[in-house]
Amino acid sequence: MGENTTQVKKVAIITGGSRGIGAAIVKKLASNNYNVILNYNHSLENATVIANEFKNVKIFKADVSNPEEVKKLIAFAISTFGKVDLLVNNAGIDLIKPINDMSIDEFDKILKNNLYSAFYTSKEVCQSMINQKNGCIINISSIWGIIGASCEMAYAVSKSGMDAMTKSLAKEFGPSNIRVNSIAPGIIDTDM
Repeated sequence: MGENTTQVKKVAIITGGSRGIGAAIVKKLASNNYNVILNYNHSLENATVIANEFKNVKIFKADVSNPEEVKKLIAFAISTFGKVDLLVNNAGIDLIKPINDMSIDEFDKILKNNLYSAFYTSKEVCQSMINQKNGCIINISSIWGIIGASCEMAYAVSKSGMDAMTKSLAKEFGPSNIRVNSIAPGIIDTDM
């Protein structure tokens, strides 16, 4: 009997996948034979260019700071590819402003985009990963979440919260063979 060498492709969702770090992650995974869902919110043109470059990349518009749109994103990934093996929480925005000039709405917007979005996506994908007893969640954090940042307090708080969520979910999901890690880059040359 011959050995079956056909391997099912792994499936990844990358939030904020149309620009910067997210786009680089999408391209790397697609080049390494993953089926990729590239999530974008505003950058349709960039997302389309990447999807046209790789046959195994599908694009999906969702504002990941909105839990209802996150549900649709995860449902699309599962209905398209049958599973999710990897979730990369990369979507994020920044605000450079001292606290005395920052509005409550601005602070809230940063937390919803950077921290709550990772909570929503992780919550929505976890049951599928628990059922398959396998998966990986990678949160793109920041050095500012570790050391703080003058005039970028909201961003630093959101990334620090993401790091705490990462540690907690790693303990919670570990028994189900789901790895949860964060990456905290320093300053990267992107448009943000």
